[in-house]
Amino acid sequence: MQKTRFTLIALATFALAGSAVAQQAPIVIKFSHVVANDTPKGKGAERFKELAEKLTNGRVKVEVYPNSTLYKDKEEMEALQLGAVQMLAPSVSKFGPLGAKEFEVFDLPYIFPSKAVLYRVTEGPIGKELFQKLESKGITGLAYWDNGFKVMTANRPMHAPADFKGLKMRIQSSKVLDAQMRTLGANPQMLAFSEVYQAMQTGVVDGGENTPSNVYTQKMHEVQKHLTVSDHGYIGYAVIVNKKFWDGLPADIRTQLEEAMRGATKYANSISQIDNDAALEAIKKSGKTTVYTLSDKEKAEWRKALLPVQKEMESRIGKNLIQAVNKEAAALGYK
Repeated sequence: MQKTRFTLIALATFALAGSAVAQQAPIVIKFSHVVANDTPKGKGAERFKELAEKLTNGRVKVEVYPNSTLYKDKEEMEALQLGAVQMLAPSVSKFGPLGAKEFEVFDLPYIFPSKAVLYRVTEGPIGKELFQKLESKGITGLAYWDNGFKVMTANRPMHAPADFKGLKMRIQSSKVLDAQMRTLGANPQMLAFSEVYQAMQTGVVDGGENTPSNVYTQKMHEVQKHLTVSDHGYIGYAVIVNKKFWDGLPADIRTQLEEAMRGATKYANSISQIDNDAALEAIKKSGKTTVYTLSDKEKAEWRKALLPVQKEMESRIGKNLIQAVNKEAAALGYK
């Protein structure tokens, strides 16, 4: 009888120990993205992992999957909505196909004349209102991460808008970018980020647009003869999380993760320009690509040629939203 009682006590002890272990098991956040670790986004993701694990005392474990190792562009959003991953940092262009067409305001050519204007948008009421558009899709927006202004690359010099005529140019999935390339006389080709290098290498596309850091880390400069520093467009990311997962976290952990995200965002945004400048210098030093910077006069020509895209996209993005962004630029003295 006593032996049985000891057995029951032992079993109960083991059960309690197992329960304690289960309670102590860390909450896993799978953070998937499509670029290299040594880019602003890649470094931002690693900084979030470091801060999140530190601030939660190990109660949260962040697993970062860079370079499309887990999901490609087209797959990752669905994976997030299904809960297969908990966190992403997709380009803001990715929300148009999801039904949040307003995010394509970020794709409009020359709508952000400076980073100061950009931050007035992302850190102000406009940025918050855009994130609210994602809630009904099972997504919570946490932060905007900066990558920088885009350059154009191709196997032909691009100094004037007419130089794009007939070029097959890779774009992200965005109606705005499609309209931008068609306005320049180019043929837009939508391709996943992970497929761009090979497409350029084999001639499936003639060129594309991206930030210098993405061009360099993906070695696109090795298969493109010309690069034009045009600053015509912007690439930024929205760090997003599965809403059901986020809402289900203990309140204290969610607060700690919000703090970690603030720290990672400050870091990622502070290094984006530094990384892009360094990447552009490395591209120049490689000798594989001729780098050309538009003069103010040439940039004015590009801007004039591409300005009609804003009008064309009013019915898709929203006239009021486009005007609101332009108003932020005007508040800082830009016309």
